[in-house]
Amino acid sequence: MADPLIVGWAHTKFGKSAAPDTQTLMAEVALPALDHAGIAPAQVDGIFTGVFNNGFSRQDFQGALVAMGTPELHGVPFLRTENACAAGSAAIYAAADFTASGRGRVALVIGAEKMSATPGDQVGDILLSASYHAEEGDIPGGFAGVFGRITENYFQRHGDRSTELAMIAAKNHENGMRNPLAHMQKLFDLDFCNTPSDKNPRVAGPLRRTDCSLVSDGAAALVPADAETAAGLARAIRFRARAQTGDYLALSRRDPIAFDGPRRAWALALEQAGLGIRDLDLVETHDCFTTAEMIEYEAMGLAEPGQGWRVIRDGVTRFDGALPVNPSGGLKSRGHPIGATGVSQHVVVAMQLAGEAGAMQVPGAALGGVLNMGGAAVAGYCSILERER
Repeated sequence: MADPLIVGWAHTKFGKSAAPDTQTLMAEVALPALDHAGIAPAQVDGIFTGVFNNGFSRQDFQGALVAMGTPELHGVPFLRTENACAAGSAAIYAAADFTASGRGRVALVIGAEKMSATPGDQVGDILLSASYHAEEGDIPGGFAGVFGRITENYFQRHGDRSTELAMIAAKNHENGMRNPLAHMQKLFDLDFCNTPSDKNPRVAGPLRRTDCSLVSDGAAALVPADAETAAGLARAIRFRARAQTGDYLALSRRDPIAFDGPRRAWALALEQAGLGIRDLDLVETHDCFTTAEMIEYEAMGLAEPGQGWRVIRDGVTRFDGALPVNPSGGLKSRGHPIGATGVSQHVVVAMQLAGEAGAMQVPGAALGGVLNMGGAAVAGYCSILERER
């Protein structure tokens, strides 16, 4: 079975959207993605939707909302995936399996979330449902509290790395300035990110507001198609590799700073691709918190365990570094509408490989990696994309 090629995409601006719901957000990208691909709605064989929801809206059955907002897709079979913050990548992989198996030739994948209409304290509770409630449901600070504990654990073992976390935040805000789709297009320098203040208070444990990703609305879509269909289209980005892993949900059942699931996902994907991490030209990784990006440097093989902080210190992952990480601004600056995130990550890497990334274009980008995770490194999805045409 051959994986499909990504032949088109669309992406809303992330942030606080005037769109009232996910139905409207998904409608903003459905037809534009097909138009970008040169695919008619009648050619779509399956719709795959990634939405977390879990309380952001009383309306669920989200897969059925695509045709409600885009009647041109009425009658197309649909499926909704939910895998916490990796719901979007779960939809992509389901669509890829659908086309690779021969069940369909063209799929439409949409990831979306409407978060900003929900009060802040409720957002924290909703996101905390992506942890193991039996043991972690009473952690103060919601899901940020979970990562606050992970950060404290890392600091206890490897020293206080608050400055390096601030360097990651400042890097991603600088990158977000180049991305017109980003939620936060505002430059925060190292001193601001590294100094707790009224404007940058501590949120949970050592984490400051600038260490945390944003509560965002948005949607992203891409169109996977089989090789025969893709042959006549303007662009084609192929999966050089894709790997999925899982780990225990409860932090008590694993080493919370090992990120073993993402580590295994990276190892599997790089092995499938026949590549080393430094063969890639860029990576979009899951920086839900700056701690996550730092540990993911270790998971992807840029540093030994406990040494991820050295990677940002050495400038390796800056936009002009040896391996730019999150040139789009990442979840930290681009934004993190939960169900949209995995699709967005794949879209912005595809844009890079197609030479369509505008001001955030990494020169000569030919190979790009994506790491999207659900929960605190529980579900792991790693893709390596390559331009075919």
